[in-house]
Amino acid sequence: MTLMEAFALLPEPRTGPAQRHDLREMILMALCAVLCGANTWVDVAEWAEDQLDWLRQYIPAKGGAPSHDTFGRVFRLLDAAIFEQCFRHWIASLVGVIDGVVAFDGKTLCGSRDGHNTALHMVSAYLSGSGLSLAQEGTRGKGHEIAAIKNLLEVLVLKGCIVTIDAIGCQTEIAQKILDLGGDYLLAVKDNQGTLADALKDFFADGERGFGSLPVSQWETLEKDHGRIEHRRALWINELSWLDKPIRAHWPQLVGVGMIERQRDIRGKVSIERAFYIGSKGIGNAKAFSEAARSHWAIENGLHRTLDVTFREDDCRVRKGHGPQNFSALRKFVLTLLRQDTQYPKRSLSGRRKTADRNPNYRASLLGLPTLG
Repeated sequence: MTLMEAFALLPEPRTGPAQRHDLREMILMALCAVLCGANTWVDVAEWAEDQLDWLRQYIPAKGGAPSHDTFGRVFRLLDAAIFEQCFRHWIASLVGVIDGVVAFDGKTLCGSRDGHNTALHMVSAYLSGSGLSLAQEGTRGKGHEIAAIKNLLEVLVLKGCIVTIDAIGCQTEIAQKILDLGGDYLLAVKDNQGTLADALKDFFADGERGFGSLPVSQWETLEKDHGRIEHRRALWINELSWLDKPIRAHWPQLVGVGMIERQRDIRGKVSIERAFYIGSKGIGNAKAFSEAARSHWAIENGLHRTLDVTFREDDCRVRKGHGPQNFSALRKFVLTLLRQDTQYPKRSLSGRRKTADRNPNYRASLLGLPTLG
């Protein structure tokens, strides 16, 4: 599926003379501009104006280049749920059947606060192994993140995947939904599940003496980098007879619990953190547990930090209507294109954006653009 095919069924939100600029052409212009470094609607409009002759190799663009106000207005009106659906269909055509770890996590778009409305909070589903964002769901305020996770679960095919979610998603309903979809869960446990959290803390606090004859799997790693030493120890146990029966019965198909202890030594300053988890049958031992948990952490660097550093997402001041969520989708479209690139594998994502701006052939190949006949 090409990008333009992905937008084929996108409904036009405008009527009458307001349709001077073709909707799909505007989407293509915006994608090209963001690919080439644009981070605001002003950037998008200026890039489209400068590159209009190049764009006309692929689209008629009879109305010329839209103004930044026109871009902002159209994307503000464009139904974010349907635009996101186009994104999911296109991703699905690239990825096919997904497997491995799918991490769910949220990020607030700091610049999207609009008057009395809180900033938009985007919950993303991230395929850790390939670094691709599979889908996103927007909500105003972090308090609605659970509803956003549930909505994302409704639209993804997760059979055979391990789904990881931070403590906010440690809910029996969410765990059951993941199982119903054919996946397995690994959920972080914190004080929002107080009884469970206390039981895990007490159990692992006793150390190996407290485990007695219980078979506990262990996996350790050591990393050194620029004066920073990090020792990670993962413990995973499938024998849960020590856990109170009401707790075991509360969590669907619960087969194991674990702890990850991270000891960091940064130039002589030592800190220790412990995190606790519950999981279903997809987690068989401490190594699998450690790798799945580590894959979840990848969403912070691989997606959230990339959006901030490479795309300046937190500096974006798009606020109105569906605009913030649609611009977020544009960034993730482009991030997916860049992650799929094989021409310049040694260049950074920022470097590839600059290359796309300088090199029209590279730009067209990333976007899969056919010239007009």
